[in-house]
Amino acid sequence: MWFFQGKEFKTTDIPDNAHGFIYELSAVIDGKSVRYIGKKDFYANIKKNMGKKEIAALTDKRVKKYTRVKKLAYEKYYGSNIVLKEAHAAGIPISRKIIQICFSKTELTYMECKYQFSMGVLESDEFLNGNILGRFYKFK
Repeated sequence: MWFFQGKEFKTTDIPDNAHGFIYELSAVIDGKSVRYIGKKDFYANIKKNMGKKEIAALTDKRVKKYTRVKKLAYEKYYGSNIVLKEAHAAGIPISRKIIQICFSKTELTYMECKYQFSMGVLESDEFLNGNILGRFYKFK
């Protein structure tokens, strides 16, 4: 479950026109406290293939045989970091906190960078972030 401003965050709490959010994941792995800062979209546009009847009803055979569907994408998300994914699979509890809600893709990317730089994710061993924007690296 996700938390925002100290309360449990539910799907009904998503503001209108919200694009995504900046999050912080934290866990205790092998006796060491670790954290991860990232971004996530609320919804994903996925392809849904048409059924046989829908395809048969098409008059132009050059038309795409799928539709785009908007689907909630954040509820079961445990970050993109492999260490946290393995910890979740092993049953280690992971705290999921929403830091800020963003209303555009540009704002989402900017705020992720802002929080990562201000929290010093590349300078601290406490953070599992390996890079910022694929340009600034922890180990290079």
